[in-house]
Amino acid sequence: MERLIVSLDFLEFPPMHTCDGENISPRLIFKGLNAASVAVMTFNPFEKSCCSYTPWIIWNLPPVPLIPAGIPRQGIVTEPIAAVQGITDHGDIGYTGPCPPYGHMIRYQFKVYGLDRMLDLRSGSDKHELVSAMKGHVVQFGETVAICSR
Repeated sequence: MERLIVSLDFLEFPPMHTCDGENISPRLIFKGLNAASVAVMTFNPFEKSCCSYTPWIIWNLPPVPLIPAGIPRQGIVTEPIAAVQGITDHGDIGYTGPCPPYGHMIRYQFKVYGLDRMLDLRSGSDKHELVSAMKGHVVQFGETVAICSR
């Protein structure tokens, strides 16, 4: 499998990407992308209520080197980039930024999958449906991490 380099514009979340700000999805930057489409699954791996909390899933992104910030919270997205989003562990569609308790720190993992095709998966699908749809179609993988503290 080819390696994909994924980065954010920050190591620690600025307020605009958290519950203390506008809760705007961050910009993702890719190097070495060689796929037909892209899927992103974001995890908070240390959520106390479960083993891996998912605050954002998005797929059928075009294979471009930059996913812009500010993806609207809707199932089918056409601007600023075309994509499909699923339901998160918050029970919502679209990105939900980190919101740790005061005095605590959390980490978000952005796992990015380069796929050999667009997925035939309806908006509002959950992370388990996305994982099933991606099976046999992942040609690249990369990830990055950012932290948030309050």
